[in-house]
Amino acid sequence: MKSKNLDNQWKNVINITNLTVYYQNVCALYNVNLKVKDKEFLGIIGPNGGGKSTLLKAILGLIPPSSGKVEVYGKPAAKAQGIMGYVPQFTRFHRDFPITVEETVLMGRLSGKTPIFHKYSKKDMDIAHSLMNKLEIYPLRKRQIGQLSGGQLQRALIARALAVEPKILVLDEPTASLDADSKSHIYSILEELNKDMTIIMVTHDMSAISSHVQSLACLNRELYYHGHSELSEELIHQLYGCPIDLIAHGLPHRVLKEHGSNGGNNLV
Repeated sequence: MKSKNLDNQWKNVINITNLTVYYQNVCALYNVNLKVKDKEFLGIIGPNGGGKSTLLKAILGLIPPSSGKVEVYGKPAAKAQGIMGYVPQFTRFHRDFPITVEETVLMGRLSGKTPIFHKYSKKDMDIAHSLMNKLEIYPLRKRQIGQLSGGQLQRALIARALAVEPKILVLDEPTASLDADSKSHIYSILEELNKDMTIIMVTHDMSAISSHVQSLACLNRELYYHGHSELSEELIHQLYGCPIDLIAHGLPHRVLKEHGSNGGNNLV
């Protein structure tokens, strides 16, 4: 079945139903229900240890549910290979690994092949070079990744994820530790990519919530809210235990729009 037909058949590209995940005897996620539509830009927020990265891993099929299910285009997440591209936090990427920008991007073309013996095709090279041009890192293609700035490395990791030719892009804190200009550049890239693909982004950057994402999932082991990106004072207190100032259009403010939460007890 062609990708275009998949889009027509699956309006919700991701369906998460009653998802619970345990690490040994510790509950990381409890009874999470979430649907993500085609070309949605979903932001996931919540406190440290609230299960955000676990949810990403479940969506990517990297960890099995203890109960419930995660489906991507109607398939179990673990069998949805080639549909999703993943961008890890660049702060967790080993920058001392002896690899160039070009080699990093080409890793996205491996598709499970053994990299030591794999020879990249002309198509692989063309896709990698096109992506590096698009993300403005082509002049850096022969540079070691350890020599890159944070913003440059993050763009290289985005290019690597896009080399998979995904329909869904999953990002874990893509602007963590970046300066304001680099953050702005990354969000501009994501907004452009969102015209053609679904984006799921874990973030602590509250300015991104008010200015960039279309919908919001608030997570602290349970899903408190999934809907429009406005945040209520009550919800902020439930998630973080204190008010949080948002910054949108250069001005700090608190978003106090009233809306209901999606159940769950205060676990902070």
